[in-house]
Amino acid sequence: MTVDTFKPELAEALRAYDKYVVCLDKTPDRFEESLLSLMAKAIKAYETRGPNLRHGIALDKQVTIILSQTDEERPLCGIYFNLHSPYQKQAAKAAGPRQSPEPKG
Repeated sequence: MTVDTFKPELAEALRAYDKYVVCLDKTPDRFEESLLSLMAKAIKAYETRGPNLRHGIALDKQVTIILSQTDEERPLCGIYFNLHSPYQKQAAKAAGPRQSPEPKG
C-alpha cells in the first residue's frame, strides 16, 4: 500500500480545499505536500497497528486522515478538515470563566 493507493481520495480533498477551505497557514501547494506526508504517516500507522486495532490515524491542525480496516484488502480512507478559528480562544477568554449552576434544593 502506498500514497498512490488513495489517489482518488487525495484528489477530492485537494479540490475541496481549493474551493471551500480558507487557511492562513498553508497555500494549496503546501496543503498538498502536507496531505501526502499525512497519508504516508497514516499508512505507516495502519500497517504497524496493534493486533486488536482497526485504524491508522495521522493529523495536523488542518487535516485528519483515518484509514479503517474493512473486509477487503484496501482500507477505507477518510480525510477530514479540522475546523479551527484563531479567534476561538479569544472569544472564550472574553466570555470569562464558566460558572456552575446553583444547586437546586
